[in-house]
Order: sequence, then structure tokens, then C-alpha cells
Amino acid sequence: MYESQTQEVILKRMLDNVPSDIDKREGSVIYDASAPTSIEVMLLYAMCDYFLKNTFGDTADREYLIERAKERGLSPKKATYAVVKGAFTPETLNIPIGSRFSYDAVNYEVTEKLENGSYLLKCETAGTVGNLPEGRLVPIDYIEGLQTATLTEVTVPGEDEEDTEVFRARYLASFDSQAYGGNIADYKEKVNAIDGVGGVKVYPIWNGGGTVKVVFMTSEYAPPAAEFIERVQTLIDPETNHGEGVGIAPIGHVVTVAGASNSAINIGLHLSFASGSFEDYREAIEAVLDEYFLELNRNWQETQTATTDQVSNTGLVVRVSQIETRILGISGITDVEHTTLNGIEENLTLGVDELAVRGEVTNGS
Repeated sequence: MYESQTQEVILKRMLDNVPSDIDKREGSVIYDASAPTSIEVMLLYAMCDYFLKNTFGDTADREYLIERAKERGLSPKKATYAVVKGAFTPETLNIPIGSRFSYDAVNYEVTEKLENGSYLLKCETAGTVGNLPEGRLVPIDYIEGLQTATLTEVTVPGEDEEDTEVFRARYLASFDSQAYGGNIADYKEKVNAIDGVGGVKVYPIWNGGGTVKVVFMTSEYAPPAAEFIERVQTLIDPETNHGEGVGIAPIGHVVTVAGASNSAINIGLHLSFASGSFEDYREAIEAVLDEYFLELNRNWQETQTATTDQVSNTGLVVRVSQIETRILGISGITDVEHTTLNGIEENLTLGVDELAVRGEVTNGS
């Protein structure tokens, strides 16, 4: 707002207010008195500009945005620790709780036994660094009789500290709907606050009066593991105490928790190349498809909208034009036409609780 108030502008304005019959040349008493003052006034304008910027949530720097958000009862989500499932052989071997294993540069600690040969492990480092693919676990502590240890899947994804712009969007969105007493906004706010949850849809009265269905995806924008679904169910409305208000859900709400599911999309392409064959470009094509589907899945929660008297649910729309545009951006591909999604040459609308994943990719003549 005050970018134009430079030292030169302020000094000129000060000198213009001095009578013309007084010496205002550089080196004069008036000039030498005004010049340092103009610098201080410029700094005051800069401070005012900084103050105004940090007064409003849509322009405030992180530290002041956090202070503004406190007025709404909001704070940035802290980094969380990934929980993974490990498989150990022989299955009859008892792995002591607290045993530590490494995977690349990350360490995990055994926290819970699920069944013989299957345990949950918690990453010792907070953030997405613990969300590693299937691979070998190397014991840090000696365990007599251990043959193999394998990380099989990420049960609860770890999350990095909430990004400033993501937090800003959440803060501004808090003004759009009021969360109270078990309405849709209340469920979304509280379930999204659970570590590892990346998006939620809420279905009121889905199976009669007093029933609520909550469907969620992970912070990796993928379907949750069965153990994660069970954990969220327990936090919201434990199955052994349905409707008693033991968890997050209000008294009288019988809540069923489910996970979003993947919908594999088979893609048929008809490509032309400057040189080479389809197999030369397969990896690049699959990479841009995966990136597009990830972008779609990030917006899965937004396909449900709720007003005071109506809830609207739609599925993600996979668009042929988006796929073709991204593929044409790959160097060496000169043309694409007659693209099909699951055998049909048109856009594909997924089910309301489905996430997009790449299926088989083929190239016709």
C-alpha cells in the first residue's frame, strides 16, 4: 500500500513545504535536517505496510497467520509419525515390543503385535519420510532366531508439518461453514484432524435416523488400510459403544467408518512418435498419468458439498482432454487421438467414494 513512499518522495514533499526564500539545496541546514528524518518516516511507512499485511488472514506471514487462526480455534497440524506393518519369519518367533529396525536412513520401533508374524511399527522420525514402500527391515537390536523382517505396507501415513498455504486455506474455509454438534462440517473438521487422514465425506441418515457414514482417504490420497479404518472407527464411535457418545460422535449418532476405494482406469491410446516406439515412452506416459490422477484425488473431498438443506455428492471426473494434453507435453510424442477410458471414448465419472488409479495402458495402431 505504501510502496510509493520512498525516501526521495518523502524528502521532496518535506522540502516542498519549506518556503522558497529559504536555502533548500543539498548541504543546507534545512536539507541536512530533513534527509535523515525522511529515512525514518520511510521506515515508519514500511512498518505500517507490514502491519497491515499481517492483519489479514489472506496475506499474513505464517507466524501472524497462526495468531489470527487462534481466534477460530485453529492451529497448524504438526508433523506426525508413520505407522507401518511388518512381517517377520519364522511366524512363531515373538518379536519384543520396543525392538528397533532400520530401513534406509529411517528407524522404526515395534509397538504392537497383530498376530503371529505380523506387527505394527512406528517411525522414529516425524513426517512423510516414514511412508516407505515394501522393503527389507534390518534389525538394530539382535533378535535370536529372526530370519526375515519386511515392511509390507504403510498403515497410518506420516504427515509433514502443515504447509502455510494449506493452513491458510483451512483458516479461510472455516468462515464458509459453521461446525457444530455433529453436522457435516463438524465431522469433516474433526476427522480431518486425525493423524494420517487426507480427506473425508460424510453421509447423514445413510441407513435410517441417527446413522452417519464417514468415508475417508489417507494423507497419501489413497485408500486406508483395515487397521487404520478400525482406528478411526474407535476414535469416532467405537463399535462396542455405538451411539453412546464415547468417541468424537455426539450421543445418538451411530457412525460407520469406511475407506475410499481405488478405481483402476484402463487407458487406450493411439499415439504418433517422432521416433521410437510406445515402449520407449511408456515410463514417461505412466508418470504423467499418475501425476494427473494424484491431482484428481487431492480434490476428492471437494466433490461433496453441503448447504443447510441439501447434500450433493459427485464422483471424480477423469477427462480425456487432460490426459491427451499431458501426454502431448512429452517430448517425442507428436499426436494422440481416439483415447479411451475403460474402453469408451469419453470422460469417465467415478463412483462417489472412488479414487483414480492407473490401470492398463495400451497403444493401438
